[in-house]
Amino acid sequence: MDDAVRELARNAGIANDWTDAAGRPQRVSIEALRNVLRALGFPAATEADVAQSRERLRELTGKARNFFTATAGKTVPLSGINGTTGELVLESGTTIPIKLRQSRGTTVMPPVSEPGYHRLRVADREITLAIAPPRCITVEDIAPKEKLFGLGVQLYALRRPGDWGIGNTAALRDFTASAAREGAEAIALSPMHSMFAADPSHYGPYSPSSRLFLNPLYADPATVFGEQRVAGTASSADNDSGELIDWPNAARAKYALLRRLFDDFEANELQQTANALASDFQAFMRDGGERLREHALFEALHRHWFHHDEPKWSWSDWPAEWRSPNAPAAAAFAIQEPREIQYHMFLQWLAARSFAAVQQTARDAGMRIGLISDLAVGMSAGGSHAWSRQQDLLLGLSIGAPPDLLAARGQDWGLTGFSPQALVASGFEPFLATLRSALRNAGGVRIDHAMGLARLWLVPQGGSPADGAYLAYPIDDMLRLIALESHRHRAIVIGEDLGTVEPEFRRRLSAAGIAGMDVLWFTRKGQTFLAPEKWRRDAVAMTTTHDLPTVAGWWQGADITTRNAIGLAPDEPTERKQRTKDRAALWRAFRKAGVGTKDAPVPDNAEPAVDAAVAFTAQSPAPLALIPIEDVLGLADQPNVPGTVDEHPNWRRRLAQPASEVLNSPEAKHRLKSLRERAQ
Repeated sequence: MDDAVRELARNAGIANDWTDAAGRPQRVSIEALRNVLRALGFPAATEADVAQSRERLRELTGKARNFFTATAGKTVPLSGINGTTGELVLESGTTIPIKLRQSRGTTVMPPVSEPGYHRLRVADREITLAIAPPRCITVEDIAPKEKLFGLGVQLYALRRPGDWGIGNTAALRDFTASAAREGAEAIALSPMHSMFAADPSHYGPYSPSSRLFLNPLYADPATVFGEQRVAGTASSADNDSGELIDWPNAARAKYALLRRLFDDFEANELQQTANALASDFQAFMRDGGERLREHALFEALHRHWFHHDEPKWSWSDWPAEWRSPNAPAAAAFAIQEPREIQYHMFLQWLAARSFAAVQQTARDAGMRIGLISDLAVGMSAGGSHAWSRQQDLLLGLSIGAPPDLLAARGQDWGLTGFSPQALVASGFEPFLATLRSALRNAGGVRIDHAMGLARLWLVPQGGSPADGAYLAYPIDDMLRLIALESHRHRAIVIGEDLGTVEPEFRRRLSAAGIAGMDVLWFTRKGQTFLAPEKWRRDAVAMTTTHDLPTVAGWWQGADITTRNAIGLAPDEPTERKQRTKDRAALWRAFRKAGVGTKDAPVPDNAEPAVDAAVAFTAQSPAPLALIPIEDVLGLADQPNVPGTVDEHPNWRRRLAQPASEVLNSPEAKHRLKSLRERAQ
């Protein structure tokens, strides 16, 4: 029986065995396999269950595919296709006769040299062929033999007068123009995905409602309506925030403004038949199609139930007749409340036009990359995508990580992700829609937890992370689609490959033109920090990330103090002793690279260490260095402390100076100079 369960799991793409962070082989328990199989829809509690699940899996995998990927210039295997002749209709409209042949039991088509989404007609079938370039657009393609730099920034942290307490795209435009004047070629952002308008206390950017849409709180309505009209609509309650964002209060003020603007827009433009703004909005709604309408309907329904007499946050707790777009009560609500649904589409319109304006600002200022968006690894199971497209996702499973040196019990991130079988069956439509959304107004994308392209550690609901298992994903298809979309958008791709990552996976990313991430804290061998010239040429170079200490915070030991205060540093004395050794090792590396003076500064004097770290990272052979604004400014606090929710002010810190002036300090100018020098 156990052997049958393991065979079923293997055939369903679940790994029976894995290697932990210490390099030790591990085997998933039978009970854990049964739990994951059950969540995937393949119960295995009894022999009868296993037999039925085996048959169902055989039927699913044997279904005829109508979507295949291949690399330009290479033969195209077409499993399950019968026939000897056909015709290929290229995306350009050209029709080419095709001869098919058999090779090792599989139908094979001759190579296609032109990348694109083409149609193959064989007998009475029409198949989509996604023919991809060999690799993504890279920084080298954009700037051959040059070494560029960009800045990373948390959008909400940017400050601009009259921003209603949350950094928005108006401030981002100011910052982008300022960064371009300093020589920056890119601005990297954390995810801008749609959250929950009804509940702005849910603001962690890596737990979105939907990755297909944007967070309206970042929109600059003046992009569409002009400063004067927005100012005339604003109330006296719309004001700036202090050092920390009060998300609920700031969001209420911003949404109140946006609601007034919608009322005004409806009264003055939407009633007209030949109005440019109304026409643009109507075109946006048409282009958004069913996905946009469903997202707007969810937002309206979420507000209805969240503010109900008996509040229900997750749609899975709503009555059954509300739990999908086509459910009777939800469909009736859509008919009864068209204006509320249109309001949420209006919010998406403002957000989309706002981000497009920022990317245009970047291009106009001469940036060769511009915005780099961030694609979160998953989404909330209580959100818009999960409600509207349940068939896309693994709703009974949560994405996480197995037990390792950093988390002895493993991690459960509380996110759901795509079903591999659903991706194949749908022609990867959900994945493509998500990828295109991330690239729509950007010159690049960072893929969070890029290992998810190959496998994800999935935890059954209610289970422990230690009881999860790895599920395989169709990485070949996904890498080809990323390459194809990268070329169509002329955008670079960065894969977050930190932590325990198999060398073969990094080689695959490199071959696909996806840049890895070299972060200062991890570019070391044992106790020795690697010299900059030893860093990878196929990665972006970084001092730190939003989840890690800033250079000033690390040098001072502020991160240890913070984690100790909230119970995440159980052995503070040992950590501080190790930090003393690490500081000495890092300064030795700085001195060898010529960026550090003879003596290391004391822990409380972090400024020289920040200067040296930025200059050190700038010496990397990587074609792109991305430096977080916190290190450009020498700030001690990191944006996010992993493993905390309310214990620490994550995703709330604002920069002290206005976005247009934040790079003007002598310290910032000095560090930007060392970044500019990498191009010389």
